[in-house]
Amino acid sequence: MRIQRRFDSVSAAKTWDRKPESRSGDRDLLPDIFGKDTFGLNEMQSRLPENVFNRLVRTIRHGKQLDSDIADTVAAAMKDWALSMGATHYTHWFQPLTGHTAEKHDSFLKVGADARAITEFGGEELVQGEPDASSFPSGGLRATFEARGYTAWDPTSPAFIMGGESATYLCIPTAFSSWTGESLDAKIPLLRSMDALDRVTRRALKLFGIDAGMVTASLGPEQEFFLVDREFYYRRPDLMTSGRTLFGAKPPRGQELDDHYFGQIHERVLACIQSIEMDLYRLGVPMKTRHNEVAPGQYEMAPVYENANVASDHQQLMMRILERSARSYGFICLLHEKPFAGINGSGKHLNWSFGTSERNLMDPGDTPHDNLMFLFFCTAVMSAVEQHQDLLLASVSSAGNDHRLGANEAPPSIISVFLGSQLEDIFNQLEESGKAEKREHDGLLGLGVNVLPDLTRHSGDRNRTSPFAFTGNKFEFRAVGSSANISLPATVLNTIVAEAIDNWTELLEPIVEAGTTIEDALWTLLANEIPSFKRIIFNGDNYATEWVEEAARRGLHNAGSAVDALVALGSPRNEELFDKYGVMTPRELGARLEVLTEQYFIKINIEGETAAHMARCMILPAAVTYLKQLTSTRNETKQAGGSTKGLESNIMRVSGLIDEFNDALDELDTQNEELGGDEMSTKVVHMHDNVIPAMNAVREVADRLEKVIPDDLWPLPTYRDMLFVR
Repeated sequence: MRIQRRFDSVSAAKTWDRKPESRSGDRDLLPDIFGKDTFGLNEMQSRLPENVFNRLVRTIRHGKQLDSDIADTVAAAMKDWALSMGATHYTHWFQPLTGHTAEKHDSFLKVGADARAITEFGGEELVQGEPDASSFPSGGLRATFEARGYTAWDPTSPAFIMGGESATYLCIPTAFSSWTGESLDAKIPLLRSMDALDRVTRRALKLFGIDAGMVTASLGPEQEFFLVDREFYYRRPDLMTSGRTLFGAKPPRGQELDDHYFGQIHERVLACIQSIEMDLYRLGVPMKTRHNEVAPGQYEMAPVYENANVASDHQQLMMRILERSARSYGFICLLHEKPFAGINGSGKHLNWSFGTSERNLMDPGDTPHDNLMFLFFCTAVMSAVEQHQDLLLASVSSAGNDHRLGANEAPPSIISVFLGSQLEDIFNQLEESGKAEKREHDGLLGLGVNVLPDLTRHSGDRNRTSPFAFTGNKFEFRAVGSSANISLPATVLNTIVAEAIDNWTELLEPIVEAGTTIEDALWTLLANEIPSFKRIIFNGDNYATEWVEEAARRGLHNAGSAVDALVALGSPRNEELFDKYGVMTPRELGARLEVLTEQYFIKINIEGETAAHMARCMILPAAVTYLKQLTSTRNETKQAGGSTKGLESNIMRVSGLIDEFNDALDELDTQNEELGGDEMSTKVVHMHDNVIPAMNAVREVADRLEKVIPDDLWPLPTYRDMLFVR
């Protein structure tokens, strides 16, 4: 006997058994558990000789060359700590060009000639590993038969313990390169870009009489995601293979009531998120906020921003913990940018800044109109964004993010900058007169009730529609997709800003050396440069059609899809940029273009094949079964002498939909078989121009069928179930 689909909702609602928290005391001991599963500075200091610890700190905090002769000592201490934490294995944890992390586990156990077992882990094992590089995406940097690759210990990102019911092991963050020394990962270009930003910014700071040591880029990614009950996930082949629903009619209720955003977090979801936070605290991830997002079933978690390299590692850990812990509560975490059509998609807003250990160079202070250092660096960022709109867009482009960028939500695929009224006014003053003075933009906000306090009004409003917004003391790159590795957009940001700072420093140095004060030289420079990037400043509604038209008049870059955007990675101008600052060679940059393009092709190909299978093997049989039921009922009713007018109408409707569905499905099969030629550049065009429209045509008919086929015959969990069952 077939189990009716509607009972799945009841089953799903019961899958979570409330159970005592395994770490119930952790919530009262947050300072004690933070970083407990990491081999951080405190643990190092307690286990390492003072001179070894100090030499290691020089590398971690000041960017000095690592002293290789301390590796054995560090390895021994790290091994002892890992064993005390229950670890049996270690792995060099790295980030290949898959967008995910990779690891190969080696046991601490060694068997000697006398057959006695010992634990062993030395400096050589710590510093260098050798995973097989042949099966990772390399974009042509490695051939399949050329297998050798190396992992190199990154001492600036702390080693950590991954623990679970089945295994506990030590993870050592590492960089991943080929035998030829070319980067095969996300970490190496990020670290190189941070070095480039450090070099040029230190040089610029000397113009202001400042020598404050190492300059570090900082990141704080806000992670959006959906939680759906696993009962539904495993009944949806599209979610399992592509991460998004390829079929699904819009439910009567979605996010229209605006009641989910910042609403009370459901008990089961809260328990899940609390568990995730505890695991992340133990791994040293400084989680700060959690809340319901716009769409039902959608949530956001965000850390305090930190060193860009560590933040990138932590972001990968966060996605992994989200997916792992969600299952413990009967959920599946969906990180796709658009799991549900017609429902708010998920991004990963990337808060970015840079500065020294003593000052954030993106902090305007109380008087931004005369904070010359802030105006210099903020203007350099603006110039960089204007000059490299194409690169910024390419860095966040993917098959998944195409569903967000330029759609009816999230930032459009037009890169513009929101400054807020105060900063925009300052830049306007500088352009007009070469000087700026304070004007009233802030103050106290009275609420008209004595018992409520007066609030401090910020100098500028926020703009949640802007792809690149200034938010008080940092820029928020809002166009990043929820499933993305943040290293690439961060690498691009660091590099383009390094170039802008470098160029302006080149202009200012001879002027200052000739006797002009830095203040006078800078006022003149700012007044001259502001017109060159003013076109990207936009404080209005980025979602509006009028802005798209206005942006076109301004000549702003607007690539319609990832297929169009990614080609920027192959332009000679951008190759020269990354090569000049030692971030990526033309071959390394070209490899990223090839890998990202191939990933686009593969993902759409998977979606096309999955959609065709679901349509023909699940949806079409349900429609035919319903038609058969209608026809049988019509015949029985006619024999009994009853009216069949309504039945005839429904038979015609369903029969017509089946014909439409079959025609659309035949076209999808044809496009799936035609892969677009032998070159990847033509394959992705075929996917974008032919396969995606064919999938959409099949879906359009399927979603109409969903609205007429009885609940117990429809083979897929509906949006209503997936979005609202908790």
